[in-house]
Amino acid sequence: MNENAVTARIADGLASVPAADWDACAGAGHPFLSHAFLSILEDSGSATAEAGWQPVPVVIDGADGRAAAVAPAYAKGHSQGEYVFDHGWADAYARAGGEYYPKLQIAVPFTPAPGPRLLLRDESLGPALIGALEAVTQRHGLSSAHATFVSPDQVPLFEAAGWLIREGTQFHWRNQGYASFDEFLGALSSRKRKAIRKERSNALEGGITVRHLTGSDLTEGAWDAFWRFYQDTGSRKWGRPYLTRAFFSLLGERMGDAVLLMLAERDGRPIAGALNLIGADTLYGRYWGCTEEVPFLHFELCYYQAIDAAIALGKTVVEAGAQGEHKLARGYAPVPTWSAHYIPDPNFRRAIADFLVRERAAVENDQAYLNELTPFRKA
Repeated sequence: MNENAVTARIADGLASVPAADWDACAGAGHPFLSHAFLSILEDSGSATAEAGWQPVPVVIDGADGRAAAVAPAYAKGHSQGEYVFDHGWADAYARAGGEYYPKLQIAVPFTPAPGPRLLLRDESLGPALIGALEAVTQRHGLSSAHATFVSPDQVPLFEAAGWLIREGTQFHWRNQGYASFDEFLGALSSRKRKAIRKERSNALEGGITVRHLTGSDLTEGAWDAFWRFYQDTGSRKWGRPYLTRAFFSLLGERMGDAVLLMLAERDGRPIAGALNLIGADTLYGRYWGCTEEVPFLHFELCYYQAIDAAIALGKTVVEAGAQGEHKLARGYAPVPTWSAHYIPDPNFRRAIADFLVRERAAVENDQAYLNELTPFRKA
């Protein structure tokens, strides 16, 4: 295709784009956008056409013949695994006689972690890459294109191109120069500080210990244990787990140094686990599960141990996944998230635009209210 004298192409999955070229566009700060991570999703059978995530990365090559701009794009046959919910849009489009699926999704599958969705070795190619995504949508008869969990700095690029912008909320912990967990607690109100100390004490009663595993410590035995936890959580939340067992083995094999797996053990037997990925300045909490219900152990592994680890690793942010107002009392504050939506049908676009105006007002009011409830001491 040819958009504004720039030629773009649809690659046949990540394997058809050299890893060095992709990573030169993606940069090193976001592990989920790396060629390694996205390839693991494909190679493990987790993000494939059969799973409703057909990889169709969009690439613009530079004058040197290497990728100068890429977008992690997927032809989607459903709306699962996205965490920006558009099921209502799909239903409305179907009632109006349209076919919402397939659609184009510009995202990291199953991963609600904000980051760039236009991966640019040449920063000037941002508008051209957006134009290429629009061309793919139109020429293949897709209903729409959706870039989800877009980093704030790229939102203006999509907005300038006329994409509709949607706001959401997550809860992130930020390190305000804390040298220890106790220093973090010192920033909280007395009541919240005592509550967290009590939760941590209760979570580890009965001889429960927590191990942090990374790199070569990520044995198949550790992954077998975590797979049991992940299956339990996945079956309850999604009906079936999104990721395959092979995903975890490949993750440890190819990206072990960027993985932090926390296992809670009773008498040496794993009973719960939390999986994290390590970014340049962020610790990303991803999955949790257990085979034994222990009060407050979820908070301990997913939130408090993550804060401990982030401080030790010198990270400034902990992102603990999508939603979850219960994170508020644990020191995780509300932050806005952004997605961008290209809707070619003018009538459908008007309806979505009207909805988003009303939704954003509600989201921002909710964020203002939640900010008043943070556990930090008030000035």
